[in-house]
Amino acid sequence: MRSRLLRSLTASALAVGLAAATAPPASATPQAARAGAGTQRAQLLRLARNLVDAGAPGVIVRVDDGAGRPVEIAEQAAWTRRDHPLQAGDEFRMGSNTKPMIATLVLQLAAEGRLALGDPVEKWLPGQVPGGEAITLRMLLNHTSGLFDYTEDPAIRPSILGKDRRRWTQAELLALGVKHDPLFAPGTRWSYSNTGYAAIGAVLEKVTGARLADLVRDRIARPLRLHHTYYPVGSAWRGPYARGYEPDADHMPAEVPAGFRDFAGPRHHGHVDVSGNDLAWGGAAGAVVSTTQDWSRFYTALMSGKLLPAAQLAQLRTTVPVDAEHPDGPGYGLGIQTGTGPCGTFWGHDGGVPGYLTTTLTDRAGGRTATVLIATEFWAEFEADPKIAEAAHALQNAVTCTMFGKPVPAAQAG
Repeated sequence: MRSRLLRSLTASALAVGLAAATAPPASATPQAARAGAGTQRAQLLRLARNLVDAGAPGVIVRVDDGAGRPVEIAEQAAWTRRDHPLQAGDEFRMGSNTKPMIATLVLQLAAEGRLALGDPVEKWLPGQVPGGEAITLRMLLNHTSGLFDYTEDPAIRPSILGKDRRRWTQAELLALGVKHDPLFAPGTRWSYSNTGYAAIGAVLEKVTGARLADLVRDRIARPLRLHHTYYPVGSAWRGPYARGYEPDADHMPAEVPAGFRDFAGPRHHGHVDVSGNDLAWGGAAGAVVSTTQDWSRFYTALMSGKLLPAAQLAQLRTTVPVDAEHPDGPGYGLGIQTGTGPCGTFWGHDGGVPGYLTTTLTDRAGGRTATVLIATEFWAEFEADPKIAEAAHALQNAVTCTMFGKPVPAAQAG
């Protein structure tokens, strides 16, 4: 569940050229606007198909440029159709896109005076985090705590592969991470750590006395009528869902270490269907299930101030640099990232868990949103398939520009 959004949508976006930053003329006629929208849809469809042809089992895209006519696309490899005809409205695992939602819960409680971002983790989880007196809730949320990432511990690997179906608690995930030495002194650097969100999950349950599943349901999903968004308490899906796949051991790219080469699940066509595997190991860092339409509604509500008062929304958008040598570059706020490409400044997150690689984007006010799902993940975790990577970056860059109402870069329009 490591973050790739800032790397893939800023560094690679620079290569698409400044032509992508030119918006359609303001005087365009409605007919021209419709024609332009049709061209953009055709281009995105072509790029999604290119990604499937490069080896992705399936792709879902949804882009809303704020003009009221979202583009929705679902493309899949022929061999996956016997499992499930992929639809743009299917549920899928959000991975680390869970983090903006978890951060929202913390900020809601802060607005209610039930906790404070400056609280040391020791206040809420006494004795559970070594050095917890110096680590604040804010540091956990913006990845400046210095805590080791529990997903790097070999003990979690059987769960990631779907071989161990134990129901990890937030406390157990936290303990797995903090048994390792910290990476740096709290607040001195930035390093992505899922352990920080395991701690946040434990704090949320301690403060409220409720399960994370209930907090997501009662404070976010129900008020926003997100009918396909939930924090799962098992491996079962609630609605039609996108199947997620990984190569089987015989077809796994050589770059992938041996310990990550044998997933549990039904096998066919050189792949393992991992969509039935339990994501309890993701916890508050990455367990939420949603759909492209639900996530668009969530981002719009979040960034427009419907979920948070102005003071807490400002805290959410207060960022720290992810690269100390480039303080004006990409930044990370409270559960959300930001960066600037040729077509505009985006906010959002990404998520990667077996079978599901997602990128979600919005603008500062939440009026524009976009989501890309790729139904496989480990090729990206180890950068093992350059064909898929190149096609994925082309699609993501085109989606970003489409979200901002800008032309798809000529070099990637197909």
